[in-house]
Amino acid sequence: MLRRLHAVQPDSFAFTEANLAWAQGQITKYPEGRQASAIIPLLFRAQEQVGWLTRPAIEYVADMLGMARIRALEVATFYFMFHLSPVGSVAHIQICGTTTCMICGAEELIAVCREKIAPNPHQPSADGRFSWEEVECLGACTNAPMAQIGKDNYEDLTPQTLSDLIDRFAAGDVPQPGPQNGRFGAEAKGGATALTEGEGERQAHNAAVQRALDIGDTIRRIDGTEVPLRTPWQPAPQVNADAADADPKPGAGHPVDQSGISVEEAPERPAARVKDDGVAPGGTAKAEPGQPVDEDDDKV
Repeated sequence: MLRRLHAVQPDSFAFTEANLAWAQGQITKYPEGRQASAIIPLLFRAQEQVGWLTRPAIEYVADMLGMARIRALEVATFYFMFHLSPVGSVAHIQICGTTTCMICGAEELIAVCREKIAPNPHQPSADGRFSWEEVECLGACTNAPMAQIGKDNYEDLTPQTLSDLIDRFAAGDVPQPGPQNGRFGAEAKGGATALTEGEGERQAHNAAVQRALDIGDTIRRIDGTEVPLRTPWQPAPQVNADAADADPKPGAGHPVDQSGISVEEAPERPAARVKDDGVAPGGTAKAEPGQPVDEDDDKV
């Protein structure tokens, strides 16, 4: 299926401060020289920021990753998760039209979209809140027919259930994603016949649906507040030794004595890297009362 960039493009693109911090964190997941591996998450975050993936955004991400712009364009035009033209502000509905879904009723779902949204794919509704398109296989063949709406799959659809979903989205509701006929996952419609151990202990929904409900995002655009930005693989910031020296603290459990002089902690600095022979050249130390003093030191 041929996919082209939209004819009308904005002049520029730049990540917001929060999205830039997130993108820089994603890049550190990959070894030096392999930054291009972050192309998909960064393109998707750029799309979430604007609502659709613009040419300036694609080129911005390519430049950020130090890769040829044509390579980023190849990725953007290949995956249907990237919207290359403006989409509905509330929801963009992607109907799977490949073999299994087509046999199970995808054409009827497309008819619902033509009636309730717009007659043509990629054409926003009159109020600009909805849009739709037919896409290639979305990988939920057992639960056909299905659609991807936002970041989630809505499976086991009928024309009536899809129509109801659109109405609920329009009313501001956030319908539960996943199978719409009561199925837990992709088991047989009559219920699981194998691997039934632990059925009574599982969560109410399958992992993908449960995660979407717990975070509460579904069709809402990602804005960075869903989960905290964590990059535990990056080195911890170095302690400022000068700042530590400037403000000594009384030693723990050793109050000021009769002379008015307190026993203070020695400045703490990060321990040095251990040598190959297993001996560390430095560490941390604290002064203790009654600690013996070398005679040479006493002469200072």
